[in-house]
Amino acid sequence: GLYEFENTNEGYLNAKANLLSPLDSTKVDESKAAQLYSIYCAICHGNNGDGQGNLVNREKILGVPSYNDVGRAITPGSIYHVIYYGRNSMGSYANQLNEEERWQVTHYVMKLKSELEGSQTVKDSI
Repeated sequence: GLYEFENTNEGYLNAKANLLSPLDSTKVDESKAAQLYSIYCAICHGNNGDGQGNLVNREKILGVPSYNDVGRAITPGSIYHVIYYGRNSMGSYANQLNEEERWQVTHYVMKLKSELEGSQTVKDSI
């Protein structure tokens, strides 16, 4: 379908607050999502979403935030929006990933976010 959120900061905030995934848990293919993530995302965002991908570690790209960055408080809507349009130094991946694949990756990013938050909680309590 047509993506109705605009490529503006307002559009981003609107998607972040209101855009929900059309995939229910039975439609999420985690192995496929993980594969897409490793191809398109991990080079910058890191295998576990901490922002420490190979390009970052080689200092080709700076300032990739971790998915559990509290200041960003990413949501499925904000993730999808950024995959679709790009944001800051990240380009759009709309041509590399179709709509269903973007949502698969979005679910995977949310999984990584919750895992990072879980490990953070453990660290804080030690």
